[in-house]
Amino acid sequence: MNDQPFFALSSYHVGMALIGAGIIAAFWLPRFLSGREPAASALLILFGIAIYWILPDVAKGLDPRATPKFWELASELAVIVALFGTGIRIDDLSNYLRWRPTIRLLAIAMPLTIAAVAFMGLTFAGMTLAGAILLGAVLAPTDPVLAGEVQVGPPTEGAEQPVRFALTTEAGLNDGLAFPFVYLGLLVGTTGFSAAMLGEWLLVDVVYRILVGCIGGAAVGWLLARILFVIPRGNVLADTASGVLAIAGVLLCYGATELVEGYGFIACFVAGIVLRRFEASHQFHGRLHSFNEAIELALTALLLILIGGTFPLLFGELDWAHAGIAIGLLFIVRPLAGWLSMVGTDLPSQDRLVVAFYGVRGIGSIYYLAYATSHLELVNEGQLWATIALTILLSTVVHGFTAGPVVDHIVRRQRGGRA
Repeated sequence: MNDQPFFALSSYHVGMALIGAGIIAAFWLPRFLSGREPAASALLILFGIAIYWILPDVAKGLDPRATPKFWELASELAVIVALFGTGIRIDDLSNYLRWRPTIRLLAIAMPLTIAAVAFMGLTFAGMTLAGAILLGAVLAPTDPVLAGEVQVGPPTEGAEQPVRFALTTEAGLNDGLAFPFVYLGLLVGTTGFSAAMLGEWLLVDVVYRILVGCIGGAAVGWLLARILFVIPRGNVLADTASGVLAIAGVLLCYGATELVEGYGFIACFVAGIVLRRFEASHQFHGRLHSFNEAIELALTALLLILIGGTFPLLFGELDWAHAGIAIGLLFIVRPLAGWLSMVGTDLPSQDRLVVAFYGVRGIGSIYYLAYATSHLELVNEGQLWATIALTILLSTVVHGFTAGPVVDHIVRRQRGGRA
């Protein structure tokens, strides 16, 4: 006879129910307060924190200090899906001057951010050089997953106002472009700093991997476009296929590029851009985006709930120095670096301020730190995770609840100026 109670209340099943209820509530509750599409990211994290207090044993099983590989793989999938979706959102590439703010954000703001965070890590937190570089690289990229409020609209719908375009394309590219600095931190931690190491890093991790990422993404994007829109002529796949091809294309692009040691993050974004150029007005692009976005939102919501469940475990490692780094990044370093990078562009001062401030941090930082900790033993790993956790929480609250209204105000102002 089975002695187990009929209502055993398994912690695993209770956790599943609470996670599902938390995701539904995070998207539903804000509609009582706002007439716009709600930014649910902060609520998802807060519900995850609440789940920890209800089921602490389940949350402990997800501690990123003990299970970095899970977080690396889960966040990796979420980011590559988001990057591909970001690429296929971009309708118009005809005016290349629109890319000037993006290029400046990538070439000026991101290196300045990495250097500033690394300096704070060295001077305020007493970190090693390798750890400080890693922290700068991990926190530098803005997040394509959580930045939906400030991105351009779906394919064929336009809404590519300059502020939205700059923040969208920055988020699409800087996840991949932060990778060389992650490798630099790993190299410094394993071999030390030397001229020979620096030369190899520039040649392999900067030039080769970025170039292969761009070429690989363009090649896969072109191949997908031929399969979808050209062959067989008269009976093309795009007329009947569902958006499941989005995830298939993402996996093909990312896996193939990584096999030849290129940056798969860059490749996924480039593949989305190249695919979008074929049959630009075809309704398939809208279907592809909708399916991709559904996967992206589902993965993100699940990850944010789980991340929230680990926060109480991590905050015990947080000290004032590392908390200061997180606050300084969001409210001083990124806004200042972003503003300086916009000097010389034709964006109005108000637009520059919005672009400079709204550098959302999130899932990409989790991936990079999980990747780094699985390749190098870090003496202050717990403090790094706590810093990332606080940064994401602050960013989702401050950026998440203000970005939509602020960007909408910019758009309305410009439309009024053209009227």
